[in-house]
Order: sequence, then structure tokens, then C-alpha cells
Amino acid sequence: MSRVPLSIEVASIDFGKGDGLVPAIVQDADSGAVLMLAYMNREALEQTLARKRAVFFSRSKRRLWEKGETTGHTLDVVDVVADCDNDTLLVTARPRGPACHNGTLTCFGDESRSAAGELAFLAKLEGIIEKRASEKPENSYTAKLLEKGVARIAQKVGEEGVEVALAGVGGDADKVVEESADLLFHLLVLLRARGIALRKVVQKLESRHR
Repeated sequence: MSRVPLSIEVASIDFGKGDGLVPAIVQDADSGAVLMLAYMNREALEQTLARKRAVFFSRSKRRLWEKGETTGHTLDVVDVVADCDNDTLLVTARPRGPACHNGTLTCFGDESRSAAGELAFLAKLEGIIEKRASEKPENSYTAKLLEKGVARIAQKVGEEGVEVALAGVGGDADKVVEESADLLFHLLVLLRARGIALRKVVQKLESRHR
């Protein structure tokens, strides 16, 4: 498959097979979940590349539409990939809210259909933490912890790490799982406080095991 840089227009896409339209499959850039299927004509693709936000062609309204133009739940485009026949597009993006107009995370429901399975929830949790940080709900433990600063958050990570170690030595499997969940959550909060995306950690792990 050929990568389509977002900085240039693409003349090689075959819009002729579909009467001027090509399918555009949208995938979450972090979790790998398939978010939705829509269609693009040449202008929609050009607008997507220019705006770095997903723009599609509505077959019912016969016009261009930017995803999230009424809800604010836009799709920030990371990359666009054409298939081997250049007549189907894979758009990787980071959604700002639910991808489906019905309010679900994807147009196929809330459950992730990515190859990563349950691990994709870490990306969802990262998004929840980001939302708590920006909206600062009054009764949110996450928001209150973030307000206390990096030092306090780092202290919590250390405490949770000790709890995991103790559970690993003397606790049952359920206790290890419970404490590990606490550690992962607080680690994600620390990453958010430091402005570091979870994908950076994953990329580092991948680089060590190639």
C-alpha cells in the first residue's frame, strides 16, 4: 500500500470506478479500532489533506461535509493510505469524541473491533483522562489529582508500584490485577501531566523488540 503525505495532493486515486467516489475507512490512530465508513470524492480528499480533518461526500445530501461540523466531534487526520488498486482509502485519525452520530465510540458500537482487543481500552482511557483534564468536573478524582501537580502524581505512581510488588509476592491473582489496574491508571495520569502520549511509550517498546 502506498502512503499519501498530507502535504501534497494525490492524482493517482482512481475515482472513476465508483462514479467519482471512493470508500474511506476510518481507523483510530491509537487504538486501531475501525471507527466508520464513508465516501470521498476528489474535492473531499483534497479538503481532508488541506485541513488535516476528515471531510467526506454525503451521498444523500450530495455535498461535502466535515465530520463533526455540527457536534464538534471531528476526526484529526494522521495519515491517508491508498489500497493496492488506488480505489479505497484508509484514513487514520484521532477522534475528538464519539465517531458515530448515535453517540457510540464507533459506528459499529462501543466495543473495540481492533486487533489489539481489550488493550485498545488504554487509548480510550487516555482520552477520558484528557477530557477530565480539560473539563475539570467538580467531583472527578482525575481532575483533582492533576490539579495537585506532577510531584503528587509521581508519588501516587510510586505508591501504586509498591502495591503491585507486594501483591505480586503475597496476594492472589485478583489482587495483582486490581493493583496493576491502579498503577496503569496513575501512570496514564502522569503521562498526561507531562504532556506525553501513550503511543510514545508503545513506540519505545516496539523499537526495543524489532
